[in-house]
Formats: sequence, C-alpha cells, structure tokens
Amino acid sequence: MQKVTDEQEEPELIRQLGLFDTTMIIMGIVIGSGIFLTTGMMAKVIPSAPLILLAWLVGGLHALTGALTYAELGASMPKAGGQYVYLREAYGPFVGFLYGWVSFLVYLTGILAGLSIGFAEYFGYFFPSLGTGQILFETDFMIGGWSFHYVFSAGHIVAVILILSISGINYFGVFFGKLISNVSSTIKISAILLFIVFGLFSTETRPLDLTINPDQIDFGTLIVGFGIALIAVSWTIGGWEEITFVAGEIKEPSRTLPRALLIGTGGITILYLLINYIYLKAIPISDMAGVTRVGEQVSNVIFGDVGAGLLAAAVVISILGSLNGTVLVGPRVYYAMARDGLFFKQAARVHPKYHTPGWAILMQAGWACLLALSGTFEDLITFVTFATLMLWVAAASAVFKLRRKYPDLPRPYKTWGYPFVPIFFIAASVGIMINMLFETPMEALAGILLTAIGIPVYFMWRKSSAIER
Repeated sequence: MQKVTDEQEEPELIRQLGLFDTTMIIMGIVIGSGIFLTTGMMAKVIPSAPLILLAWLVGGLHALTGALTYAELGASMPKAGGQYVYLREAYGPFVGFLYGWVSFLVYLTGILAGLSIGFAEYFGYFFPSLGTGQILFETDFMIGGWSFHYVFSAGHIVAVILILSISGINYFGVFFGKLISNVSSTIKISAILLFIVFGLFSTETRPLDLTINPDQIDFGTLIVGFGIALIAVSWTIGGWEEITFVAGEIKEPSRTLPRALLIGTGGITILYLLINYIYLKAIPISDMAGVTRVGEQVSNVIFGDVGAGLLAAAVVISILGSLNGTVLVGPRVYYAMARDGLFFKQAARVHPKYHTPGWAILMQAGWACLLALSGTFEDLITFVTFATLMLWVAAASAVFKLRRKYPDLPRPYKTWGYPFVPIFFIAASVGIMINMLFETPMEALAGILLTAIGIPVYFMWRKSSAIER
C-alpha cells in the first residue's frame, strides 16, 4: 500500500481549479432536479410545515458536518480520487476498492443515467418529439420467472447523446468542464434567488401554518415519517463529497478545499430552506402531499401560466450543471484505482495534451449510457443509497483512524468542532441507515449485496495485477 507520506503527486494532472471553480462544482453537482421534486413526497409522510423545514435544516447540518469532516481529509491528502484515497489509507486497499466498485457499478454512473433521463423528460416539455413520452419501442420479457416491461423512447436517445457530449467536452480539458460548471451554476443559483425573491413578495402566497401536527398524527408515525423525509433530503443534498475526487487539480487545496466545502454546503442549505419556505407559503400541505413536480406547481401559483415553462427551463439548466459536475469529478476515482492496480490499467492514463484521465472518462460514459438505456437506473440508485451511507460513515471514521495511524501527517486544516462534528455526522448517517433497514429493507439489503459482490472482484483484480507485475 502506498503511504500518504510519500510525496507522489500526479504530475500529469494540473492544479487549475480555484475557490470559485471548486465552489461552483460543489453547488453544480448538488443542485439538480431533487429540490424541485422531493418536498411533495415529504409532505405526504410529515404533513407539517415546521417539520418539513426542520428536516431540511437537519439534512443541511448533516451535510455541513460531513463537509467539515471531509475538509480535513482533503486538505491533508489532496490527491485525485478523494474518498477512495481516504478509505485506502485508513483501512487498506480492500475498503478503498469497495468504494470505487460501488461508485463505478451504479453510484456515480447511475447518477449520470438518472440525470440524463431527467434532462430528457424536461427537455420534452419544449420538444415533445424528443422526450421520454415519445415511445419508439416497448416489449415484455421474462428472466428467471420474473416479468419485465422495457420501454425505449426518443428521450433515451437524448440521454445517451447528452452523456457522450458532456463526457467529450470534459475529455478535451478541465477548462471546458469547469467553464460549463461555472456558467450553469451561476445561472441556476440566480434563477433560484429570483424564484425566492418573487415568492417572498408574491401576493399569491399566504401566511405559513406553524402548527407542528395539524392532522393529529400519532407520535410514532410522525417520527417514522420524519425519518423517511430525511432519506429524501439526504439524497437531494448529497454529492458535495464528490469535489474531493478532483483534489489533485485544486489550487492550494489545503486552503481552497475546506473553504469551498463550507461555502458550498452552507449556501445550498440556506437556498433549500428558502425554496421550501416559498413552497409552503404558496400551496397548502394537503395540496402538496404526494405531488412529484411540486416546484412546477408552485411556479404556476407565483408566475401564472408561464410558470411551468420557466420551471422546466430552470430544471434543464440545473440538471445539465449537475451532470457536468459528476462527469468532471467521477473519473478521478477510477484513475486513482487504476494507478493502484485495482481497475482497468488504461484508466490510469492521462492524455498528454489535454491532461485529463481520458480513458476513465470514456469508461464512465459507456457504462452510464448502458444504465440509461436499461431503464433500471432508478432502482440501482435506490439500492446503492444504503451502501453510500455506509461508505460515508467509513470515510468520516477515517478522520479518527488517520490521526492515530499518521499522527505526523501535515494537517493544514483540522475538523472544526472535533470530535463532536464528525461524531454527529456519523451518528446521523447511521440513524438514516437504521431507518432505511426498517422502511426500505429490500433496497438496503440490495445495497449491501451490490457492495459484497465487489469482494471476489477485488481479489481477482489483485491476483491479475500481481501476475502482470
């Protein structure tokens, strides 16, 4: 195992991301379509405005404490691969590989697939013939006694073209990827701020109902519902940790990375709280419960008939920025794994002209396209959520492990509020995991199974790597 004290930087990768670039990548990745979709589901399980806002606040604090914890890891080990590197150095290459395995198999590539299909759905609002509603082929088939219904639409073609296009842009240099991130993030943040300002002063809104339990639901049911809501919030706010994947390309990472994580997660938390405040002022809880496109419904209230179009345009830009951010950072995980002999060796190659992990970008794009075409990516993302929370806990625990294992490792930034901040993050993550075990046991167990499949794959790769050497 490579020790972190060995000053081996990746000379082919150039440090060219500043504070603004890094912060915009974080906000670009996190702010996707989720904030416009999840509140309706939350209102169904906790029909209480104060509890909905509390769930978003708790979720934001969870992300913020996680960001403060990861900031120490990123500042002390500013290398490509981020969380993979932290797990490898704290617990060995086996645990690091499992993270990379889940990331490539379904987490990062599944996010790309889901975002691309989401883009196609909203793109179809403006061009119906290119949306997911334009079905080109569908069939039913059986596998092992299970029946499946497959639908192929024009939207799937749009999704694949989008993944390949964004991947191609990022292949030709970090500059183009960060340019898209900066522009799209600036536009989406500006649009959200306008939405909030108009919402605050709109005459169509009403005073907020601050009743904690207006429907007189029993306490146990309310607690369970709050836990379910936190799962949705965690997924919507998740993604901030992906910035650590490009730590090897951030200027002055010991200063820039902690600041960007703090500004990014803090800013997102404030924006999400304000957006939900507007939602709750515009629509009664009873009308919001179970509504998927709650953002679109609120836009119609505030802006009238043009609301749906404005919201669709905002979501398209939002998804585009989120997708670009994941395309930009994800391949750095596979690049780091390949350098350790735990992934296809081509993924370790950096383009001599563009200074990007070109092969890793292409591999990610290819698998993400297959997931998008399979029509199963939504289930895969749900399955891996539990495994992702496990890896969050493992990475946060690495702060304690690495302080003991490498006490002399330079730490230009130390986690503020240590040890309470990382403990809160770990405890909150474990709490959400426990709730998932009870509320969505099949998805939780499937996430564990997907991770476990990586165990024999790891030993096969280690054996193959040893033979080559």
